[in-house]
Amino acid sequence: MKKPKWVIAKEQGKRAAANETVWLFGLHAVRDALENPKRVKLRLVVTRNALERLGDSVGKSGMEPEISDPRKFAAPLDPQSVHQGAALEVKALDWGSLEDIALGDGPQPPRIVLLDRVTDPHNVGAILRSAEVFGARAVIAMQRHAAPETGALAKTASGALERQPYLRVRNLADAITALQGMGYLVLGLDGEAETTVEAAVDGKRDRAVALVMGAEGPGLREKTRETCDQLVRIDAAAEFGSLNVSNAAAVALYAAKA
Repeated sequence: MKKPKWVIAKEQGKRAAANETVWLFGLHAVRDALENPKRVKLRLVVTRNALERLGDSVGKSGMEPEISDPRKFAAPLDPQSVHQGAALEVKALDWGSLEDIALGDGPQPPRIVLLDRVTDPHNVGAILRSAEVFGARAVIAMQRHAAPETGALAKTASGALERQPYLRVRNLADAITALQGMGYLVLGLDGEAETTVEAAVDGKRDRAVALVMGAEGPGLREKTRETCDQLVRIDAAAEFGSLNVSNAAAVALYAAKA
């Protein structure tokens, strides 16, 4: 019996995803990936100067570096990439399931950030840094219409990508519903909301909280807004417009801290 076309397409997609690799670049991103035992590392291209600056990280990784001329850098990167003489080909990290992350043990009530169609890798990288600084359990985005794990994202994250879970889910509304079923209070950021982040978590800081950030411009989609428990805003001193989404995520995480 022949397999249906949709089954064949799904299997082909899984095989393609398994074979995909990412080129990380920049000294911070490469060093932290080299030192991450969970990261599958395939090829390291460095200049002699970068190799000296990476120090023991290369030796500890067990990789054999390829020395490259800085004027003809051998890694297949965008010419605009500020690689600092270091590039590392890797497999994307596997952080497990939403349940694994959301229900994991921790010293404080968990905080999670969800991203609704935030596609700029620089914004996502900055959000990963903020999430690590403020102790968030994970950053969750969509499989489509979201920034994938790329060298640009990793460089902006400045190493946080190796430590801060970045999960991709098929359906954001389903992920929100699943978190609600695990006891999370899900707050959607909306500049027009009547309630502030601080007011929404007042008396509830001992609960698990998820913050949902929308893309700059369109904000949260209607389905996302309807699925959240409550819409909240960041309190501002005056009407000077909205914050960049990465800045808004940092402020919201601080406002909602346990």
